[in-house]
Amino acid sequence: MKTRLSAAGAALLALLVAVLAFGQPAHAAAGFSVAGGKLYDANGTEFIMRGVNHAHTWYPQQTSSFADVKALGANTVRVVLSSGDRWTRNTNADVANVISTCKANRLICVLEVHDTTGYGEQSGAITLDRAVDYWLSIADVLAGQEKYVIVNIGNEPYGNQNYASWATDNANAIKRLRAAGLTHTIMVDAPNWGQDWSFTMRDNAASVFAADPARNTVFSIHMYGVFDTAAEISDYLGRFRTAGLPIVVGEFGFDHSDGDPDEDTILAYSQANGIGWLGWSWSGNGGGVEYLDMATAFNPASLTSWGQRIFNGANGIRQTAREATVFGGTPPPTTPPPTTPPPTTPPPAGGCTATYTIVNQWQGGFQGEVRVTAGATAITGWSARWTFANGQSVSQSWNVTLTSSGAAVTARNVDYNGRLAAGASTSFGFIGGWTGSNAKPEVSCTAS
Repeated sequence: MKTRLSAAGAALLALLVAVLAFGQPAHAAAGFSVAGGKLYDANGTEFIMRGVNHAHTWYPQQTSSFADVKALGANTVRVVLSSGDRWTRNTNADVANVISTCKANRLICVLEVHDTTGYGEQSGAITLDRAVDYWLSIADVLAGQEKYVIVNIGNEPYGNQNYASWATDNANAIKRLRAAGLTHTIMVDAPNWGQDWSFTMRDNAASVFAADPARNTVFSIHMYGVFDTAAEISDYLGRFRTAGLPIVVGEFGFDHSDGDPDEDTILAYSQANGIGWLGWSWSGNGGGVEYLDMATAFNPASLTSWGQRIFNGANGIRQTAREATVFGGTPPPTTPPPTTPPPTTPPPAGGCTATYTIVNQWQGGFQGEVRVTAGATAITGWSARWTFANGQSVSQSWNVTLTSSGAAVTARNVDYNGRLAAGASTSFGFIGGWTGSNAKPEVSCTAS
């Protein structure tokens, strides 16, 4: 699992390149693909992971766990495998059975090699290149499963030391997999035991994405004690969204030996922004983090408080998971269909309008979003303005240039979201603070 991480002290730097700089990515013909920072299934439908991690390599007899997590609503399971370097190797036949079991239970299967965990710091951990050897050794099992399987090259492939080669090593691993004919979506984990406190993945993700000839790579951040505030969570994930690079929360918990992650914000922000997540973990934890079990002794009828939170809580799996359309079903609507067609509301005659929403709120803080919509004619830029009535303040923002003067706030478009076609919309978000009350202000919009 994890070790205590150093405090994030590096200066925040913006991600270097938006995905638009790479052009339209080449889609895997028969499987998942990435475009515009989002993951799409083989039918071209956006897919947002909502699931859990399962420690299959240590509990290979617990194959009923796949049906159990599906029955609780999950659409994805991240499966722990071993290359045989640190634990017993998961054979070709075993991995084939895992994939078959996932498919039988209509679950997308994220397969990961765990032996890389903490490389450079953890004794016995293997390199990403060695993990690629394993993937190539089971290539016959992976072939033809692009619709159902995502390949997570290696779990937490660097500890808190010797992680400077993260970008080069991941780029080389991806190119080697592609050269061998693997067309699946590839997932790469952050260094620093998955938590990227050094911002190595954040600041090099664009170059790693560009190194993939298929432009079919997803980035995975693990959120434990480093991510103990809403500001840290929204800033990290928001920078990937701004850059148009795909990001998922590949692991997270409600507590950990390295600190107290803010799981409520992880869930709320991910839901508001279409970001996938996979909680750690179904059952069988040891080493002092047994409290991260979601089910007691693999029993789905005995969910722990963490299991109840993940599956049945606000923004949890039951509320938000949608099954991948490759299994033939029709995803349920997020709201019941109206019994009569709603009246058609024409766009405003000119200029623009703006709506203000409180996405999530906690004691002393909140996440807000403003959606800007062009009127009946296209616009080339916009600014939104409002005045807080209750002493609220904004501490950070994304997808916007935001300034404040006392209670008055002015938000102006950035270079990539100012041009809007007639009736088209864009949105920006921010983190704010409040005391006493947090009333929604009226927002005006001016087009240019």
